[in-house]
Amino acid sequence: MKSGTIISVSGPLVTAGGMEDANIQDICRVGEFGLLGEVIEMREDVASIQVYEETSMIGPGDRVEVTGEPLSVELGPGIMAQMFDGIQRPLDTFVEKTSSHYLGRGVEVNPLDRETEWEFTKKVEVGDEVSAGDIVGVVPETSIIEHRIMVPIGVSGTVKAIESGTFRLEDTLYVLETENGEQEFTMMQKWPVRQGRPYSQKINPVDPLVTGQRVIDSLFPVAKGGTAAIPGPFGAGKTVVQQQIAKWADVDIVVYVGCGERGNEMTEVINEFPTLIDPETGSSIMERTILIANTSNMPVAAREASVYTGIAIAEYFRDMGYSVAVMADSTSRWAEALREISGRLEEMPGDEGYPAYLGSRLAEYYERAGRVITLGADEREGSITAIGAVSPPGGDTSEPVTQNTLRVAKVFWGLDSSLSQRRHFPAINWLNSYSQYSESVNKTIGERLGLDWDGLVNRAKLLLQDEAELEEIVQLVGVESLSDEDRIKLAVARMLRVDFLQQNAFDDDDTYTSFDKQNEMLLAILKFDDEANRALELGSYFDEIMEGTQEVRERISRMKFIPEEDLEEIRELRAQIETDMREVLQKGGVN
Repeated sequence: MKSGTIISVSGPLVTAGGMEDANIQDICRVGEFGLLGEVIEMREDVASIQVYEETSMIGPGDRVEVTGEPLSVELGPGIMAQMFDGIQRPLDTFVEKTSSHYLGRGVEVNPLDRETEWEFTKKVEVGDEVSAGDIVGVVPETSIIEHRIMVPIGVSGTVKAIESGTFRLEDTLYVLETENGEQEFTMMQKWPVRQGRPYSQKINPVDPLVTGQRVIDSLFPVAKGGTAAIPGPFGAGKTVVQQQIAKWADVDIVVYVGCGERGNEMTEVINEFPTLIDPETGSSIMERTILIANTSNMPVAAREASVYTGIAIAEYFRDMGYSVAVMADSTSRWAEALREISGRLEEMPGDEGYPAYLGSRLAEYYERAGRVITLGADEREGSITAIGAVSPPGGDTSEPVTQNTLRVAKVFWGLDSSLSQRRHFPAINWLNSYSQYSESVNKTIGERLGLDWDGLVNRAKLLLQDEAELEEIVQLVGVESLSDEDRIKLAVARMLRVDFLQQNAFDDDDTYTSFDKQNEMLLAILKFDDEANRALELGSYFDEIMEGTQEVRERISRMKFIPEEDLEEIRELRAQIETDMREVLQKGGVN
């Protein structure tokens, strides 16, 4: 290791001289405690080091050692169902080693357990030609995730030795004859977190990411391999929305990054996820989840690194051919860490004190999402869906983090404090949210369901928009001034708002809704709209329609609580709507 000497300390930033052998992004060990840091600026032989731990008791004259390696993640069996901090220290192991619930400074803990034995099954034979991304064998990491051992990036050659059997993480697993001679490989790889992993080809995302949240799946869908932002003020439900997606999204793997979350919110995730059962697999959701906990009381610098740690792990599983969802809660806290470091570097600030390069950093992060053909002979398809919460002060979405995020994210789920105050959750405002994936995703959904799904969704959106315009008139002159047609619009729009879009995350039947059930619910509400308007055309009045359909409207309000296996009950509801409307017409003397 090369070394230097600390000149000054400013919070998480250390300035060290005598660092002519250091490079940007080199990892360092700082002071007698060996605190972990990363070189973020070089001026001749003076380096500015971002320290990922508390820097108290570190001062001028203390020694700095440069490792010459970038900040990297360890990738291999044992990573799944784990909880790490922002620089991939396993928190459970950390507690055992330090006998404390506080982060001990300078403590070195291997991210992955070196002693666990894994059952490896080979997929190639001696003499086979392999190259980067090829799968040489598999390990059953959890009951639902098969860990695929891949040839590292930049390596190719002929298999000289490989056997199935039981191995530990650092045991020699296979040997390749490469252009540089024979090389031995283990189950584990390392990858720099700030560098995206290469792939063969990026392709257009068209398949829906089914979250089970009706307002998202139906009105503002995100595609597998897409990007989405959830801006909203304090208390509007950003964390709940992300947790719901993490629980129920139809992806193979979830990487949940608690970047600057409050400790109690992360505790809720840690306590709840192991008890939840994945409806697709019947196993605990934790068996396909990786948690990165970097709460608001942890070091600021590690918060900045945590989103890169999360996306690097996601890329690794994407390269295996899995679909991965990355939740970052929240990118505002990450941006605040950037702002603090930038300020201590005395860089020229941009808007509201954020660094001028905030937009490019956000773009670099979201660009690592996508649907790709991976490296490897079998051309696997994998995807990363990046969903980031944004916490603008006071809910002001004109601030820099939100605006820079919206420039790169193609889905905007705008949370509304007035909806949350009315206990309408998810509090996604249907008037200002949008999805640029709607056209392609709705086409895919329509083909699967065998109907014009895009037409149904657009009709529902139009009704909600009409309601907003009519509400302004009602506030001025009262509902009695509206025509019967407009009053029907208000009644149907209320059904859409309350009986379809509003969802209870704590009800067993309402917390998750399949596309089949969403389709049946939407068809029932729009069937009521069709029949009510038909009755009006034939001479019925609004009051007669509402009086004669009271029972069926109550059934519509209970649709969300009907179990998934009883969808026939919702289908029968459409027939009941027709029957009730005929009775309304008969009572009114209309044939």
